[in-house]
Amino acid sequence: MTMMINSINIYVLLLLLISPAVVIAEIRSSEIRNDARGIIPLDEFGFTHRGRLDLKVSSISLSSDPSSLDFSRLGFFLCTRDAWFHVLHQIDDSQITCALQSDAVDLVFTFDSLPNPPISFSKPHNISIPDQYSLVFASCLPNLRVSMKVHSAMYNLQPGPDSNRRDYLSAGKTPLPTIYFLFSLVYFALAALWIHVLYKKRLTVFAIHFFMLAVVILKALNLLCEAEDKSYINRTGSAHGWDVLFYVFSFFKGITLFSLIVLIGTGWSFLKPYLQDKEKKVLMIVIPLQVVANIAQVVIDESVPFDQDWVTWKQVFLLVDVVCCCAVLFPIVWSIKNLREAARTDGKAAVNLMKLTLFRQYYIVVICYIYFTRVVVYALETITSYRYLWTSVVAGELATLAFYVFTGYNFKPEAHNPYFVVDDEEEEAAAEQLKLEDEFEL
Repeated sequence: MTMMINSINIYVLLLLLISPAVVIAEIRSSEIRNDARGIIPLDEFGFTHRGRLDLKVSSISLSSDPSSLDFSRLGFFLCTRDAWFHVLHQIDDSQITCALQSDAVDLVFTFDSLPNPPISFSKPHNISIPDQYSLVFASCLPNLRVSMKVHSAMYNLQPGPDSNRRDYLSAGKTPLPTIYFLFSLVYFALAALWIHVLYKKRLTVFAIHFFMLAVVILKALNLLCEAEDKSYINRTGSAHGWDVLFYVFSFFKGITLFSLIVLIGTGWSFLKPYLQDKEKKVLMIVIPLQVVANIAQVVIDESVPFDQDWVTWKQVFLLVDVVCCCAVLFPIVWSIKNLREAARTDGKAAVNLMKLTLFRQYYIVVICYIYFTRVVVYALETITSYRYLWTSVVAGELATLAFYVFTGYNFKPEAHNPYFVVDDEEEEAAAEQLKLEDEFEL
């Protein structure tokens, strides 16, 4: 029975380990309360050959009489993703009954060296083989409930003259502060360029164009705060309050970006000065969902990874994100259908064909943007070596930048005269094209 429980727990942990790295490790304090799980993942970190773990555990409390327990079956260890396949093989072949007994894991500490009953301990641990490791607590004693406070600091010591300097960002993520800062400069430059465009074409500026400016500025501030957040974490292990500013700007950026996609999709401001009831309902759905998504993101970032609450909030975040991504497509679909109907009735085939083509392109670009940032970036995080995890961040930010540039360029202020003179041949060609085109598949 014990072997079955441990096997199930290890299989669950394996599923968690093969997912992308979910946290950027730092000095972390967590509390385990009356937990009966046999395997409790605590944190994940990419170590170099000069990696180090400082582990402190206090306020240890066990549900059973300590004098009757085998403390060699309680302890902490580090493991890589590949090591778990070997551990599973050993358990299936009955070579071991506890993950702490495996030669594939890097054993940090077992409770058998503590005084009885155990109360607290502190243990430094050097990394001998660089890799991506997970810090795990294992309890191979059935029905035992454990409570304790765990304080872990995982870091890499820099080589060379600054050999005592600690990098608290995981290997492969140390370039992130520079990357985020450079992208923030790009967005500030885009904001300045957009202000110039609005001033130059101020006679044809609509409210949606000022809304687009706000989205770009919020994105720039969000990246700047994230750069400072990661910079402080890398140097000190703590964000020193920059995480709060990051969450604030991330909150407003998420709401305004999805709202902007909805408003552009409806044609608000530049095609019509109002929103229909069904379009208002989409906004009333998207905005509260973005509030929930941002709350979920804060809980995910600030709680212990792989905790029971962490898993729940992670599922909530993914569900809400998918619903928002689907909801923003509906207004674009409605605008495309309305433009097709207008093209058949108002006699302005050329003008409506131009608008229809633009909205079709926007629909496709929105889908590509959602697919790339949600699926492709996730895949990159999964398959990329831990030393190059920063590449997935760069890919996601480049896709976002391309989406912003496409949106700004195609919906910039223009002096379009709805009654401009169109050659009869062009009008007839546009009308014929609208007739011959199959219904746009959405």
